[in-house]
Amino acid sequence: MTTSRRKFIKISALGLGAVAASTTAINMFGSNSYIDELVKQNVSKKFKRTATYCEVCFWKCAAWTYTNEDGEIKKIIGNDDDSHCYGRLCPRGTGGVGMYTDEDRLKTPLIRTTVNGEQTFRKASWDEALDLIASKFKGIKETHGAESIALIKHGAPGSHLEHLLKAFGSDTIAEPAYAQCRGPRETGFNLTFGSWVGSPEPTDIRDTKCLVLIGSHIGENMHNSQVQEMSDAIDNGATIITVDPRLSTAASKSKFWLAIKPATDIALMLSWMNVLIEEGIYDKEYINKYATGFDELKKHVSQFTPEWAYGITTIKPDVIRETARAMAHAAPAVIIHPGRHVVWYGDDSQRARAMAILNALLGSWGRRGGFYFKEAAKVPNFPAPAYPEPKWGWKEIGEKYPLAQMGITNEVMKCMLPDKDNKYPVKALMVAGTNITKAMPNKKLLEDAMDALDFMVVIDTMPMDVTGYADVVLPECTYLERYDDIRSATNREPSIAIRVPAVEPKYESKPAWWMAKQIGERLGLGAYFNYDDFKEVIEWQLKEMGTSLEEMEKIGVKNYPRKSGPMYLNEDETYNFPTDNGKIHLYSQELKDLGFDPMPNYTKHPEPPQGFYRLNYGRAPMHTFSRTVNNPNLNDLKKENDLWVNPKVARIIGLKSGQEVWLKNQDDIISTFSIKVRVTERVRWDSVYMVHGFGHQNKELSRANGKGINDTELITKVFTDPIMGGTGMRGNFVAILTENPHKNTEI
Repeated sequence: MTTSRRKFIKISALGLGAVAASTTAINMFGSNSYIDELVKQNVSKKFKRTATYCEVCFWKCAAWTYTNEDGEIKKIIGNDDDSHCYGRLCPRGTGGVGMYTDEDRLKTPLIRTTVNGEQTFRKASWDEALDLIASKFKGIKETHGAESIALIKHGAPGSHLEHLLKAFGSDTIAEPAYAQCRGPRETGFNLTFGSWVGSPEPTDIRDTKCLVLIGSHIGENMHNSQVQEMSDAIDNGATIITVDPRLSTAASKSKFWLAIKPATDIALMLSWMNVLIEEGIYDKEYINKYATGFDELKKHVSQFTPEWAYGITTIKPDVIRETARAMAHAAPAVIIHPGRHVVWYGDDSQRARAMAILNALLGSWGRRGGFYFKEAAKVPNFPAPAYPEPKWGWKEIGEKYPLAQMGITNEVMKCMLPDKDNKYPVKALMVAGTNITKAMPNKKLLEDAMDALDFMVVIDTMPMDVTGYADVVLPECTYLERYDDIRSATNREPSIAIRVPAVEPKYESKPAWWMAKQIGERLGLGAYFNYDDFKEVIEWQLKEMGTSLEEMEKIGVKNYPRKSGPMYLNEDETYNFPTDNGKIHLYSQELKDLGFDPMPNYTKHPEPPQGFYRLNYGRAPMHTFSRTVNNPNLNDLKKENDLWVNPKVARIIGLKSGQEVWLKNQDDIISTFSIKVRVTERVRWDSVYMVHGFGHQNKELSRANGKGINDTELITKVFTDPIMGGTGMRGNFVAILTENPHKNTEI
């Protein structure tokens, strides 16, 4: 057995110590509760209010941070003027204060070292850590070129590090949010409508009459405004159709729950198209005016009858017809929701295409109650020199995936492996704001790739598992302690929000903008960071936008009038979609020219072998992936995940609710930790289900370590989308072990 050069180090071995954090006297959970209103009424007397926007998830709801007279953060409340949250924060948003108070936070820079033959970390000063990074980067650039330094990033810190790398000459940049999450839907909808879906999704849920959710767990993923609008839609009598092998929260609120056989979604959607077209209940006027390829589509789906789909999906033909008619009856105020985490089976761009085509047949794109035309406010770029032109970058690395529009993380990882034929060698890696050991499948590829690196830097607020593989760990302060980019996201109307530090950074943590500037100056890139404080950047940008930091500190959110035109199609005019011919593409010539099916086809996927069950995973409303499980406030709401098992399976194996079990996948990979069983009729017999983000191995995460199973470590079979490179992760199967397979080994 070979010893890894880059051994995973459990940061707990450092004896860094914990600083006791003050506890809050205010209940931080729930929105618009009695206590919220009490605080809103009396807060001005006792508390200081600071504008921010949330960093606990990508929705970035604008909020107010309240600090007491002792300078302690006590409460976060939604900004009433923000269209992302309508003044109400989800549990994660109100519990975000726990990110600040968590005594397990990274406190000081760390450098990998060897003591008595054992790899460990030692504390370092900022100057030592930053000097080492700059020195390593310079050496790699001289030997291999700046392009050999890669960045894998997520969230606010990512933009600052991206600016640094591009200034240095590297565009080798990727993020799991694309290839491990939403990339296929952007490709599928862009091929159809000429537009990405984007974030937040431009779904007009508040006015919809029919909402169709295909594996989209609104109410568990807690995309704030969508959850609120869905609640309003239900109150207004909207029909909810949920397609899911599990009775999710959304399914429990639905008129129709279609407990579909996993991996057969495209078959169902093709049969829906068949019903809409054969019964003549699609939006004929819309299709005639705005779409091309209808004749080809009609011929294509004529064979995909509900009876055909029944044998594949297990959904009865009369249910398929009834739900198709319900959509048509509500049209155009109907939404086939595009979902977000859509990397499932490897044909995910085509699955997204099927969703897009259904929306087109129902006339929902650009119509009230369907999809509105989004708009964002343009934030001007702070003056800086042009970036140097890299010799290669993410586009070349992902060149075999012709429609990739961002860096593909797994392809970047492959470039880290030693190979004489590798044209794009990656020698150094920065990881910022993402725990890639939980986000990326194929643990062996990940570990082999990191082990082969010459140098690795991780920037995070917490000692997540990925920090254990770094050469240098830099402690980032939380979003409540720093300035960041102005938030400008697409919505019905443009708006901006700012993030202002409510308190000074705790311990020796620093904002990512400061780290990027310090490293940049050491690399001779000072002209790209022509400011002393990022506050100066924000002040300049706001002035250019006709406002000021002083005004924004008072209001937090500024809403602007639309400039791009109305939110919906003007039926008296001819709208040109942003495609090559201005029309919706039901038949994609672009896909045809690239050698792919121009219209979606159903392909049979592998099924679980005897004794195995498909591993499905999802979200919990109080947690954001793996980053919040240790949060002292949010951990109180959910400490570990559990394994949903159908009673039929439980009887066969002899399982009881609460029983500890382990999982073994089809490649004989066994879960590191155990998980407790939840016997429930709410999941199909051929599948098991768990919430993603648990099973942390770093003992410094005092609340999260060893709690539940990390589903990602069991995802060793990846089905890559040939169109854009997304990593399909729902084709893995597990057997349930009732005896501890690790009882003679140390974990």
